[in-house]
Amino acid sequence: MTIQHEHTLRAKLELSVHARLGEGALWHPIQKVLYWVDIEGKQLHIYDPVTGKDRALDVGQRIGTVVPLEGGGALVALQDGIYEIDTETGDLKFILNPIQESDIRFNDGKCDPAGRFWVGTMALDTRKGAAKLYRLNLDGSIEEVLKNLTISNGIIWSPDKCTMYFTDTPTHEIRAYEYNDETGGISHGKVVISIPQEEGIPDGMTIDADGNLWVALHGAGAVGKYDPVTGKLLQKVEVPACNVTSCAFGGDKLDILYITSAKEWLSEEKQKAYPLSGNLFSVKPGVRGIPANFYKGKIK
Repeated sequence: MTIQHEHTLRAKLELSVHARLGEGALWHPIQKVLYWVDIEGKQLHIYDPVTGKDRALDVGQRIGTVVPLEGGGALVALQDGIYEIDTETGDLKFILNPIQESDIRFNDGKCDPAGRFWVGTMALDTRKGAAKLYRLNLDGSIEEVLKNLTISNGIIWSPDKCTMYFTDTPTHEIRAYEYNDETGGISHGKVVISIPQEEGIPDGMTIDADGNLWVALHGAGAVGKYDPVTGKLLQKVEVPACNVTSCAFGGDKLDILYITSAKEWLSEEKQKAYPLSGNLFSVKPGVRGIPANFYKGKIK
């Protein structure tokens, strides 16, 4: 695909940590730290770019994603359910688990503008149609919103709170849904971005203040900036890791794009070609993000 107008950027190494499967990047707008997870390493990471220190909390299970809680602490989606975590001590408190099968795990998720927690799943063997997207409501109840998915992945809401963007990774598509902020309902899903095979597959994503999507392109060593209105690729950020997994705007001005990556499942050849795989990267792309949403609901 021809890149329109803007030049290619290159991300720099931000933190050398060699995570197995880095994912779930989220900037905490109050604490001024980057939350991210190592799914296969079974750790929640909290990185302070001012001190350069990265704190890892062992959670004992695969960890799909993390979202902050309004009153402090966070929610984490682990292999056997959603938990509240004390981000100082690492203490876990089980909340609920809608998953029945032992070979299904939680994957990516975020909170919507009203403070509900949306989180998807995937089968460990990535079999087609086994995944779902759930919504943890403000009253503490959980609902199945989408089913027959394969790898429920990147999810984000538009700055005007009218659209939810979502990707089921193997489809190579990003869909836009009309989103009702009052009820949490979504409707009229349509494909707005199609990513060709050679451009990589869509993984985690975020949005900038202009409403453009920034999508981690797994397998392609890049993050793509897309216009969801035209579907066009506007700009690329080259990342010195093959499997780019998620991205989030952070820093005091929300003008730094933090990017996670994975070294898991790389062939020996690919590991030699991309020795920095599994590390955290950053770039200043010249735009700003919007603050992450917190979970504002009840915890039973």
